[in-house]
Amino acid sequence: MAAVQLHSPFRFRNTSKNSTHIVATRASSSSASSNLPISTPKSSDFGRLISTLKSESLNFALSGTLALAVSFSGVGFAEAKVGVNKPELLPKNFTTVIDVAGFLSDGQEKRLAKEIDSIEKDTGFKLRVLAQNYPDTPGLAIKDFWRVDDRTIVFVADPTFGNILNFNVGESVDLDIPRSFWSRLAGKYGNMFYWKENGEDASVEAAVMAISNCLREPVGANNCAEVK
Repeated sequence: MAAVQLHSPFRFRNTSKNSTHIVATRASSSSASSNLPISTPKSSDFGRLISTLKSESLNFALSGTLALAVSFSGVGFAEAKVGVNKPELLPKNFTTVIDVAGFLSDGQEKRLAKEIDSIEKDTGFKLRVLAQNYPDTPGLAIKDFWRVDDRTIVFVADPTFGNILNFNVGESVDLDIPRSFWSRLAGKYGNMFYWKENGEDASVEAAVMAISNCLREPVGANNCAEVK
């Protein structure tokens, strides 16, 4: 899965296999549509082309995740939901936890915000949590609100498509955390049986603590091998 470059000054790596497939499909279609001899482009032109494709792919992929069309639960681009952008649903003051779905109590939000603050101080990684019920979501507006960069984990909790845990992770996070961790995390705490029995709030809290434990482990061949 290739790193992607946004039009804005930050980079973001989408961890869905589907977004990678889209980039490949676009590139293949473009080549197949022409019968003319293919010449090797100059490196500068080629770089601009790749940057453009990656930017388009990310905007689509991030839009899909915030619309709950992309997830590690294997949902993929379910029903091709369109990304939502409703900045009016954002809180007036900055917070690392946004709950427009009402899954969390005030006490739970405070505990999660405290843990997220601790994670950032100890590891340098930024975890951001959005609880929503699509299409009632600020959607793409959180990108600027949270100043998402390559060290950011965007965790979207939404039960719309069954599995409640959905993630987009920054490029630097992806280098340190095995991609299999996110799918195992979604499988353990995000499946419908878990959150229906224990509540959406329990899934969110369990996921945040599992991410916290993972990020604090030394980077190595076996880090984050277990979802705690």
